[in-house]
Amino acid sequence: MGKLFGTDGIRGVVNAGLDADLAYKVGLAAAQVLAKGKKPGEKPLVTIGKDTRISGDLLKGSLIAGLCTAGADVLDLGTLPTPGVAWVTVDEKADAGIVISASHNPFEHNGIKIFNGQGYKLSDELEEKIEDVVLFGHNDVGRKTGGDIGKVSYVAEKAVLDYIDHLESTITSDLAGLRILVDCANGASYTTAARLFDRFPKLQTDVINADPDGVNINDKCGSTHIDSLAAMVKAGGYDIGIAFDGDADRCLAVDEQGSLIDGDQIMAACGLDRKGRGALPGDTVVATVMSNLGLHVFAKEHGLKLEITDVGDRNVLERMLEQGYVLGGEQSGHMIFTDYATTGDGQLTALQVLSLLKESGKKASELFGACARYPQVLINVPVADNDVKKAVMASQALWDAVKAEEEQLAGSGRILVRPSGTEALMRVMVEAKTEDAARQTAQRLAQMIPSLAKE
Repeated sequence: MGKLFGTDGIRGVVNAGLDADLAYKVGLAAAQVLAKGKKPGEKPLVTIGKDTRISGDLLKGSLIAGLCTAGADVLDLGTLPTPGVAWVTVDEKADAGIVISASHNPFEHNGIKIFNGQGYKLSDELEEKIEDVVLFGHNDVGRKTGGDIGKVSYVAEKAVLDYIDHLESTITSDLAGLRILVDCANGASYTTAARLFDRFPKLQTDVINADPDGVNINDKCGSTHIDSLAAMVKAGGYDIGIAFDGDADRCLAVDEQGSLIDGDQIMAACGLDRKGRGALPGDTVVATVMSNLGLHVFAKEHGLKLEITDVGDRNVLERMLEQGYVLGGEQSGHMIFTDYATTGDGQLTALQVLSLLKESGKKASELFGACARYPQVLINVPVADNDVKKAVMASQALWDAVKAEEEQLAGSGRILVRPSGTEALMRVMVEAKTEDAARQTAQRLAQMIPSLAKE
């Protein structure tokens, strides 16, 4: 992990680690690094979009200033979901795309994530080059003058419509007869979700939490706070509820009974459907170490193969591209369909879920509940910084305790202890036959971490 870039770009609390000065330097550095492959006099082209956080305009202005100072032209996409920025970047043949978002985190956080011209997250090598310019370069180097300064084009409405056109094209079903409730998390999908689902006139759609005010993104709503959506779906007699996170690269759902449909269950149902249609190379789905044991059991029973990676949609995508797989994702709702997208896309996932639900003729609880979930408990333990994370992970006492707990579970459960890649947290995840057993095991391990951090 670099000094600036984590597993999902640069993250921080705005004006307490991530500020306008840093954003300007990142813009300046990104343009300089990208320009190295251009012909003399040819300007890099960079798209930029954001979610609905109050700090988005502050950081966007600084990033654009840096980009233009270094001679890059900018397409300002306005507020647009992260996967929309990636898609437009490819569609416009831009050299890179920048997203200003902290995804599912609270509003005071924000982040800077960069895609390459093919719509994929930047390689570690390119991130390190940008980092080196920001941290060790001279900020007066690479500044352009006269006609070499970059210019900005404002193309938000075109970007939204082009992206919606693309999403609509990914399914053939008219979704007739379905009645759905969609939670936009007061985030970026407020610009696209209602308009997207309106493209299907035989689909009955109600939308909630699509009134952002800069500080209510992810606030008791969206894919990280799904209880209220679940209650409304059950009380309102909807066929299914759909929930996005702040930048709409995740999608979770709830069935007609108000029960959660997580990423594992979406992968199970979509994978089985694709296998039956001959559209799942290697009969393989790519998941992570966080995927529930229930997915492993379902896969074995239905002839699906699982490839398991470390946590993070970047790791999932890398494995998919290496092996030619087309479906992968995370339990948290990052679903990647590489025949349609280069990154996780919540609204794309929603359309795949709705199309499958419509064509199956089943209720959501039957279709997605076929992949059972073992009780799983996740405890997040705050830590000071990355150095503490490293110290905890290097502790022999921790791994001795994990081994002892695994022996107690006697093969009927699973333990995962890992550092968060985006927050100052250690995560302790335990699965077991009963929730009580999982919780007690997780609590014992979590209680160890503060003392290990002091060693």
